[in-house]
Amino acid sequence: MRRVVVATRGPGLTDVTRQVAEALREGAAGDGLLTLFVRHTSASLTIQENASPEVRLDLVDALDRLAPRDAGWRHDLEGPDDMPAHVKAVLTGVSLSVPVLGGRPALGQWQALYLVEHRDRPHEREIVIHFIGTRDDGLRDGFG
Repeated sequence: MRRVVVATRGPGLTDVTRQVAEALREGAAGDGLLTLFVRHTSASLTIQENASPEVRLDLVDALDRLAPRDAGWRHDLEGPDDMPAHVKAVLTGVSLSVPVLGGRPALGQWQALYLVEHRDRPHEREIVIHFIGTRDDGLRDGFG
């Protein structure tokens, strides 16, 4: 297993595709399955379009409409953005499974891996990366 720490700037999608690909290279991954897990309850992971920045902005807006701040949440100990962040994380999910072919995530041409920050202020978010499959040298399974 590997861990990647991602610094966010506040609400939005941060592309983590390069960091994940680097972890696969460092682990000498061949073919198999990659699992990503974000260790937080107010951030999430998604696979989404990597070409148009407007898509990412529209997604943040859509999530704000689905979980607005003024919905009368009971949980507000950490501020008005906290409970909506939890709801958004439930909707988008905290883990992903991605096939790996030839040591690279088998993403489509317009796909990228994103950490989604749902809180207002910047955070450092930790993603756990787990690979199971063949190594590029054919000797072992998974990260050693």
